[in-house]
Amino acid sequence: MNEADILEEILQILEDNDIEIRRESLGGNGGGLCRIKGKPVFFVDQQAGSADMAIIAAEAVKECVDLEKTYIKPEVREFIENADR
Repeated sequence: MNEADILEEILQILEDNDIEIRRESLGGNGGGLCRIKGKPVFFVDQQAGSADMAIIAAEAVKECVDLEKTYIKPEVREFIENADR
């Protein structure tokens, strides 16, 4: 599984946990989790690399998702657990 596949899996986990995903061109250094009117939104910077966005998304999952109660494919879980900026 490559970084683009892992990113898509992580984004699906965020969506499954009621976090809105927005894909925007943010200059390659943007993206991340924020709240808009109290609702969590994750911005995917379409100009950033998949590997960088996967790490940022993994950090959002660690912050917002109960990993003990969520099924995550083993390879994706390992990526999330080891992700560090």
